[in-house]
Amino acid sequence: MKSLPIFDLAVIAIYLLGMILVGVYFSRKNKNAEQFTKASGLIPGWAIGISIYATFLSSNTFLGVPGKAFGSNWNSFVFSLSMPLAAWVASKYFVPFYRSTGEISAYTHFEHRFGPWARTYAVVCFLLTQLARMGSVFFGIALSLQALTGYSMSSIMLVMGICIIIYTVMGGIEAVIWTEVVQGIVKTLGAVLILYLIIQGMPGGVSKIMEIGQQNDKFSLGSFAPDLTISSFWVILLYGFFINLNNFGMDQNYVQRYHTAKSAEEASKSVWLCVWMYVPASLLFFIIGTCLFAYYQVHPELIEGIRLQVAAERLPLSASKDQIAQLASSLQPADYGDKVMPHFMVTKIPAGLVGLIVSAILSAAMSTISSGMNASATVFSVDIYKRYFKSDIDEKQTLKLLHIATVVFGLLGMGTGIAMIGVKSVLDVWWQLSGIFAAGMLGLFLLGMISRQTRNHEALIATIIGILVIIWMTLSGNLPDEYAYLRNPLHINMIIVIGTLVIFLTGILLTKFRRRETGTESKVES
Repeated sequence: MKSLPIFDLAVIAIYLLGMILVGVYFSRKNKNAEQFTKASGLIPGWAIGISIYATFLSSNTFLGVPGKAFGSNWNSFVFSLSMPLAAWVASKYFVPFYRSTGEISAYTHFEHRFGPWARTYAVVCFLLTQLARMGSVFFGIALSLQALTGYSMSSIMLVMGICIIIYTVMGGIEAVIWTEVVQGIVKTLGAVLILYLIIQGMPGGVSKIMEIGQQNDKFSLGSFAPDLTISSFWVILLYGFFINLNNFGMDQNYVQRYHTAKSAEEASKSVWLCVWMYVPASLLFFIIGTCLFAYYQVHPELIEGIRLQVAAERLPLSASKDQIAQLASSLQPADYGDKVMPHFMVTKIPAGLVGLIVSAILSAAMSTISSGMNASATVFSVDIYKRYFKSDIDEKQTLKLLHIATVVFGLLGMGTGIAMIGVKSVLDVWWQLSGIFAAGMLGLFLLGMISRQTRNHEALIATIIGILVIIWMTLSGNLPDEYAYLRNPLHINMIIVIGTLVIFLTGILLTKFRRRETGTESKVES
């Protein structure tokens, strides 16, 4: 079993203890539900912006993006390029809307607009999305720490999860935001340090990296052909726009932060600060992945251990060394991309700096998980417990409910992460699950905001049709060959695009049809 030097372990322990102490500090203020969920609306916009940036910059970015760039190219960076347009829509329409409602939950207005079913549907979609997000983040951090320590991934998730639960339960949203400010800075500095160490150890430096990257088409943003069946530039751009529209406009993680700002203007500024920080930061991680590819092209012998490990994981325990070696020789970079950066860390980062890097990875995970736990607990308490079970609980009971729900969702997130052990690409899994769960929610939200004439039954029919389309697009790929003509021909990332548009456009058409029929009847009667 690998063991980190005492100094590195001390750095990690100090970091974890510091996060818990932040929770202890802010626990003195958390005497009511408003402070726990809104921080009394006193957080400055710049802190909220860095907090949102830190939530975006999860371990899926820290590990999944370099792994994606190592295994393919910069196609996924197009996701980041879509953020400014989504941010413009959010700052102009969504932020003022939520600030005007005064509702802490992003989904309360669904009931006002379409009825209880719409609110419940949106809440279920959000909670499933959060479990997928927290699970993928837990998995990502466990993957890297397993390479560094040798401990099992499930044990790592358990220890990290307990630390996150403690400071999130004690400190509430204020602790989440201020720890994320620190975490956003730590993880960015960690990424810069990793990039420096790769370039420093690369024979030929940056020019050699550029040469290898160009030879292997590593800087490509994907095909610009209008092809929606592959991961083309346009598919990722559309996916990114819709998923970021969902993030800024529908995700409780972000909507809840709008209420912690002093004003709507401060909340809008926080959205733009997140964008201007995240776009170059995500590019940094793609550069890291390309640099790692070039580094191991020059030193292929240094990555042989990863190839053998992945091959052994894919074969039965009874497989011989020759069988493992044969499979290892056939593996492509995409097959082991997520394991490359942890491997570089454990083999090439000098003792004394590993603790800082691990702390950066912990920051990447903890910021996303803590905000997800707080947001999920808020939604559960407001949209489920108070709506369907007991609406007249006092402040003390509400705060207790929020604490319990935070713990439960933290444990569920850990369980989801454990269930993901063995997936090929954590970034692909997260993108697919988030697209599936978010599609219906976003379509219904846009229908309610844009089409003021749409009624309850029209929205319900449109949502049912949209859900059926989403299910078909998700599962039809498993159909046997004789039914191949029934398979979804589009790329999996198009699910959120098509699902959203089906619900929105179906609702619009049903509304127009109803109004036309009503108009005809009125003329006949007159």
